[in-house]
Amino acid sequence: MSRHAESFLALHRSIIRPGEDFHPATIKAWAAGRRVPRNAGSMEILARIEARYSLPTGYFKAKLPHPGRACAGHDLPGIHRAEQRRLAWHLPDDFNRRSAAERAEILQWVRTVIITGSTEYRRFQAEAIKLRYGLRFPALTGRSAPRNSRAELKSESRAETEDTDFVSAVIDAPPQLAMEMANLVRFKTATLTDIGFRRSGKWNEETVAQKAEHIGLMFGSMASAPGGAVAGLGVPLSNLTLALLVFPRIWDWYVQWRERRRGFFTRWEVDMLRLGMSLVKQETGWLRQMPGLAERLVPIEGIVDQSEVDSARIDWAGACDRLHGHAAARAKEIERVARVHRDPFEPILPILEADSPVGEYRKIAQEILRLSPDPDRHPRAAAEAARSFLLIRLGLHLGLRQKNLRQLLLCSRHQVPRTERQLEGLKRGEIRWSERDRGWEVFIPAVAFKNAGSSFFEGRPFRLILPDLDGLYGKIREYVDRHRPVLLNGASDPFTFFVKTAKATSRDAAYDQNTFYEAWRLVIQRYGVFNPYTGNGVIKGLLPHGPHNIRDVLATHILKQTGSYERASYAIQDTPEMVAKHYGRFLPQDKSALAAQILNQVWMAA
Repeated sequence: MSRHAESFLALHRSIIRPGEDFHPATIKAWAAGRRVPRNAGSMEILARIEARYSLPTGYFKAKLPHPGRACAGHDLPGIHRAEQRRLAWHLPDDFNRRSAAERAEILQWVRTVIITGSTEYRRFQAEAIKLRYGLRFPALTGRSAPRNSRAELKSESRAETEDTDFVSAVIDAPPQLAMEMANLVRFKTATLTDIGFRRSGKWNEETVAQKAEHIGLMFGSMASAPGGAVAGLGVPLSNLTLALLVFPRIWDWYVQWRERRRGFFTRWEVDMLRLGMSLVKQETGWLRQMPGLAERLVPIEGIVDQSEVDSARIDWAGACDRLHGHAAARAKEIERVARVHRDPFEPILPILEADSPVGEYRKIAQEILRLSPDPDRHPRAAAEAARSFLLIRLGLHLGLRQKNLRQLLLCSRHQVPRTERQLEGLKRGEIRWSERDRGWEVFIPAVAFKNAGSSFFEGRPFRLILPDLDGLYGKIREYVDRHRPVLLNGASDPFTFFVKTAKATSRDAAYDQNTFYEAWRLVIQRYGVFNPYTGNGVIKGLLPHGPHNIRDVLATHILKQTGSYERASYAIQDTPEMVAKHYGRFLPQDKSALAAQILNQVWMAA
């Protein structure tokens, strides 16, 4: 304004159209820094000022204290407020000024590519999640069903179940089944088994949660109404018991029911059958050692008749033997025709196909810094951006599984580090300052890893000094000293390096498996996926994904650069055999290029 010798009123008159109620004092407040443009209308005014003064598009927006902030005031009729907030991040500032057809096209793209992800598996998942049919074991997982969900099934009679359509909500398992499941978990997790019992193998916390979920899905499908959308068996809740798992027809019905829902068999059905085999295995199977459960068996019309129930009660070991042989045969049959539904590499193919996968993924961290807000004016948003940046950077340096990264403890520079024995007891790692190496050290005992018994560890802990590249140490120090307390906001400190944003409605600052996955996925949605309508995001073709994919990025990068499965295994704390089988997306043209480099040396020497 000073350069063009214009006053606030003169500028206001030149850009405001008749009938608009934009006040000239707003421009004055912007210039003084007392207020900042926030909604779609204000962004349009900024664009007019840029045009009047012949400035590049986005000149003023780049100077905002929060350049990555979602624009408010989009015209989204008929869309729930919560979804509007998710969509706002990915809509262009001129969304309201575009035609109805363009707005519909943008919304469809954002919902398909960014919000849900457009892979075949994500589409299947989005449809499948609408039919919720599982049982929960809150005593084992800590998660209970909503009260209104339990109220949906007031009667346990089969006739009323058909009318209610059980699957409309997830409910808590009935007390009898919950008690049986608790006994199974105690058997599989206790340090010492009860006298008279034998077992093979032990479950950790993650395995308990996984098995509880899988068994809950199986019994939830059995309890669902036959005439409903899930097409279950309609078994009354009071008749559900783990003893039903000794009948081959139950397993045949379940695996075929899953095949009908998905359209083909997968490894999931094979794993479930093998779980059934382990439960009835000679000498060590828990179900085989619990013949008293047979007294709770009740026939299921069309699946288990009274004669089969009587036979199981008389010869429980024989029933277990029949199930073991049947499940083993079925597992082999399904394994031959099983298909892979979820391609773990699909969301990150543009990165894996790049010459430098790590360099490509690093662009996401740089985009976070570019759009980071002013911490003095937007402390919480700046803290969340700092956390997002360190999620990506530490993931790229460490290559840890989600659990190990999520549970990483923090030891500040003025604190005494925990001993290896303490960390072994907690089964967690720690990020701490090493005075000897003058750097941030990540120390994780071998027992904290999923593959603790692999040849990679040989009983030794994982230890890595983080490199101070691109100012990483400064970012860690700023996060620990300034941003992390803002995220905690007075909530109880879980003592982990990464903490959730504590709010009035959620005071638990500790991440769990689901919230950590969603946090990572949100970072990719906002900063990674290129949006052609806003220009935000840095990688074209990228799709939302979780933290485990970064291991694929690291393994593939080293394979592309060196061709060595052994070196790639070092980056993700695994063995060369596992890298070759699971993690390396080593494309044929890259293999040829590596071989050509060696052969070309002959010509260069000549």
